Amino acid sequence: MWTLLLHLLALLALGGGATFSPNKELLECASQILYMDQHTYQIPTNYSRNIPPGKNTTVYIGLGINRVSGVDENKEEITLDVFLQVSWQEHRLHVPHGRPFIDLPWEFRQLIWTPDLYIWQLQTMRILSVLQEMASLRLYSNGTVSVSIGATITIKCEMDFVLYPLDVQNCAIDFSSYKYTKQDVRFEWRDVDHMWMGLGMVPQQLEFRLPKYVVTFVTDKSNHIRNFGEGEHSEARLQIILSRELRGYLLESYLPSSLFVIISWGSFCVIPEIVPGRMVLLVTTLLSLVTMFDTVSTNSPDALELKCIEVWLISCTIFVFLALMEYFVVLFGIRYDKSWCERRQELRRVASAVQLAQPLHINHSQRLSTPTITGTPPQGGVFAPQLTSEDEGMKQQFSHSTIQRDSPILEPLPRDGEARSFIAQVASKVDKGIMFCGAQHGALDRYALMVFPICFSLFTVIYWTTYLNEAHRAVHGPK
Repeated sequence: MWTLLLHLLALLALGGGATFSPNKELLECASQILYMDQHTYQIPTNYSRNIPPGKNTTVYIGLGINRVSGVDENKEEITLDVFLQVSWQEHRLHVPHGRPFIDLPWEFRQLIWTPDLYIWQLQTMRILSVLQEMASLRLYSNGTVSVSIGATITIKCEMDFVLYPLDVQNCAIDFSSYKYTKQDVRFEWRDVDHMWMGLGMVPQQLEFRLPKYVVTFVTDKSNHIRNFGEGEHSEARLQIILSRELRGYLLESYLPSSLFVIISWGSFCVIPEIVPGRMVLLVTTLLSLVTMFDTVSTNSPDALELKCIEVWLISCTIFVFLALMEYFVVLFGIRYDKSWCERRQELRRVASAVQLAQPLHINHSQRLSTPTITGTPPQGGVFAPQLTSEDEGMKQQFSHSTIQRDSPILEPLPRDGEARSFIAQVASKVDKGIMFCGAQHGALDRYALMVFPICFSLFTVIYWTTYLNEAHRAVHGPK
């Protein structure tokens, strides 16, 4: 017994507590110490560890998900604590009579054939250990060899954040062989307990809820084939679906930005002459949205295009900016309206002077034909003053036009051609539009108070309909 113990200590010293060289004598010694009944397991002499057990060997995969340790969006990685179980039929090995199974030392795996399991999306893998490594090798009486490992693995997942935060990430973990083709080795999910991921009558699901994600694991029972190397290789695929908890994003981003837009509509109810109050309301709302956009862009993952939430915040910022532009137009219209009122009063004074002079005007032709008597006043006893050429021009101008509030200051240009006529019409309409915007009764503000909510409501419906359909299509695929 002491001799066997010394051999075991020599085995541990050679291995350094990690990996061991395939020394058959030392491994058999360790196996003999493991079983105190002195039943030493003997490998058949004609056994070759380089040859599979048979043609078209089926390797069954079982995966127990213990915990989702974390999701790194920047590195596009998922960290999991798992129990991996791999089993296959090995009829060349036999269990001692009367035993349902035997536990072989973990180092014994180097003396038998094991599948060259390759996980395509695997970044790192670390076997867990407390007093010893969480790994076991078991041989059953029916010839099944089972390998179980407890490990922390990091999976690389290609993520697309264009639909953030409505995005649903679908990551695949493929278990296959890098050396044997599907004619030699096939990989399938085994039927296991509900806490393990395996292939049953229907695809099994397992769900974990994180602060920002709902992580769902689904086994894909389809027969997946990957072409590389010397031919087609069989795969067993596990789907990891990452969906976000939208409640936090709705309360932190969507609701405040919507309230900012609604608050900006209150500026339409403020009297335009109260410039400080209205400007403070609009500028503060605009700056708040810009700050929110910068914060969301900094804290959200990178994407090749504008993300879903960025489109929303930019649109809200544009709505507030348009409300600010509407106020600038109103202010310009008011200033234009005041200038027109002053000009109108001046024109009315000139027109009144001309109208007062009109009854006293004596036509030049009548004055030439009517004889006058020196020292005698004209007929009627009223002296008729002569009008200057400037008064004549003003009289002629106001006799053919009426002054209205909404009429332009300058008369349209004469129609010398179609181009000049078109420009004159456009100038007249623009002038009337500016006068309308600057109306004291707030006509433009009243229309804006109706148009802005309608446009924002239509945008909201189109936005959510479009992006929710895109998210559904990304999960289920195009129909």
